Amino acid sequence: MSRFGILLLALLTPTTALAEISVERGEYLVQTVMGCGNCHTPFSPEGLDFAADLSGRLVEKTEAFTAIAPNITPASRIANWTDAELALSIREGIRPDGSIIGAPMPFKAYRSISDADLASIVMYLRTVPAVENDAGESVYNVPLPPAYGPPITEPVETPPPDDQVAYGAYLSALGHCMECHSPLTPAGPDWETGFARGGAEFHGPWGISIAPNLTNHPDGLADYTDAEIIQMITQGTRPNGAPMFPPMGYGYFARMTDSDIAALVAYLRSLPGQSNL
Repeated sequence: MSRFGILLLALLTPTTALAEISVERGEYLVQTVMGCGNCHTPFSPEGLDFAADLSGRLVEKTEAFTAIAPNITPASRIANWTDAELALSIREGIRPDGSIIGAPMPFKAYRSISDADLASIVMYLRTVPAVENDAGESVYNVPLPPAYGPPITEPVETPPPDDQVAYGAYLSALGHCMECHSPLTPAGPDWETGFARGGAEFHGPWGISIAPNLTNHPDGLADYTDAEIIQMITQGTRPNGAPMFPPMGYGYFARMTDSDIAALVAYLRSLPGQSNL
């Protein structure tokens, strides 16, 4: 067994089956549901520069912070991190030196990543092409939290795919849908009173886009068919054909399996309606 395989075993609980862990599963999650390259891949004039996939870029610059998504290919500093250290940084936002990773990494959602899927993600990141690129360092003018929650010490399981709503909720967490589709406060997304209600603003070359309401309310998804919701998520077009705007990773979501996108829609249908006003 490789040294990476040995280290991965340290991530697993006694109930995690090795059959659940694979490079293929990790690639699927990183390149579809999680859309990691939507932040970690540089831009070219044509859009995301996939020749430099996952090698880092400036994500957002505000008065509060300058956020740099770092290079996460094997050419970066993560090459010297153990698998367990890389896993901890992804799920809990803690670097090997104990420092905290800041926004916009969605740790509030990523704490839900199962042990098996986390191991698969780490395994895949070890295999991607190494790209030399120094995207710089993030700067935060606001204090970062001491942690995003207590240490995860209990097993984290993947919900069974045949439980559509539960599995859809899990996919939503990996896709960090509610990090953007909930009102943003200085402390992060408001999940207590505004979960899935939309309202967060995103600024870019396209202008200003506002994350819409995902609840079953007339302000949200109540009047859309499942097919129309799938079209918006995976194609980035509204039912009338009008284009939708970034930063939604439509190209990533377009590669999700039919069963996964159906589970995600089933979960969205389960959300109680809330007005976005």
